[in-house]
Amino acid sequence: MDAEEQLQVLLNDDRLPDDLKHIAEKVSRNQRISFDEGVTLYEKGELGYLGVLANYIRQQRHGDKTYFNRNFHIEPTNLCVYDCKFCSYSRLIKQRSEGWEYTMEEMLDIIKKYDNEPVTEVHIVGGVLPQYDLPFYTQLFSSIKAHRPELHVKALTPVEYHYIFKKAKVDYATGMAMMKEAGLESMPGGGAEIFHPEVRDLIAKDKCTADQWLDIHREWHKLGMRSNATMLYGHIEKFHHRVDHMERLRQLQDETSGFQTFIPLKFRNKDNQMSDVAESTVVEDLRNYAIARIYLDNFDHIKAYWAMISRTTAQLSLNFGVDDIDGTLDDTTKIYSMAGAEEQTPAMSTKELVELIKNAGRQPIERDTLYNVVTDYTDYEFPQEAKPQFYRLPVVN
Repeated sequence: MDAEEQLQVLLNDDRLPDDLKHIAEKVSRNQRISFDEGVTLYEKGELGYLGVLANYIRQQRHGDKTYFNRNFHIEPTNLCVYDCKFCSYSRLIKQRSEGWEYTMEEMLDIIKKYDNEPVTEVHIVGGVLPQYDLPFYTQLFSSIKAHRPELHVKALTPVEYHYIFKKAKVDYATGMAMMKEAGLESMPGGGAEIFHPEVRDLIAKDKCTADQWLDIHREWHKLGMRSNATMLYGHIEKFHHRVDHMERLRQLQDETSGFQTFIPLKFRNKDNQMSDVAESTVVEDLRNYAIARIYLDNFDHIKAYWAMISRTTAQLSLNFGVDDIDGTLDDTTKIYSMAGAEEQTPAMSTKELVELIKNAGRQPIERDTLYNVVTDYTDYEFPQEAKPQFYRLPVVN
């Protein structure tokens, strides 16, 4: 059965409780569900039920298309002035011996390492330190664009920007305009964690507030630019905290239409101050992806980071509302592995990623950062002698 037929079977199931049937009817009519209905999905929605609804929405929006991009990461430092309880990645300044601090020249050397590879995006995010200030990042972004103009710069979270702008004594609107002028082209979604103060004050008290995080994205969207959003789930938060988080995102998206993608981030408990908190199960991970797809009706894309949740779970997620599994990132990123993700050296060639998507019965589409199609790999066969990660294909206009 296709997704629409599965939904009709669900709607005709007399065993389905009235409240869940009412939500399914709303989905079938493309109507928005309420906050309370979002909580109901978390409290009562079984995996199969949620999968039918989320897959129906996914199929209506994207069919079998599953997106990825060719990217690499630069992480300027893992030292940080903030002390987030859930973070396995960062080290305090007094722990300098356990960290790294790249100079601008070292970061530009990383950029140049990829000069002969058909990557489309550099993703820059890391810890917060005083020397990585407004002049530093405006010069870095402009230097990257001068060296390789077509490389899309996706960089820094509101946590970093809030610190940078406060130190420079500029407001958010002025600061974001300066970043755009320097070459910033989009923002990742990190630093959101959980917005509700009941949780945020316990796990990330020192960093920017939920309102500040949202305000920085708002100012970026006002410039006509795009960004992503995340939610750290599966720790001490309750279901209503997750829905509150998505509700705030949904409201800002109604206002600006600037978000592209929502990325649920699974809490990992390795080597952090919350190691006593058990991690969520794969079933709960898939339920969370599905509910995000149902609730965030004004977000185009739901992404699963394969490097964080494993390749197998990423494949499964494609049946639970996910239409993007990120990119062919390599071991330049340490954020996932240091947190205890299954992928300790997260790297996949284009060929491997295409095969992963095809083996899940989906259509692999290489995209750029803004979801323009670069290559449709649906019917493509890689030459045996080629090195897929370096293989250049014609751009699809």
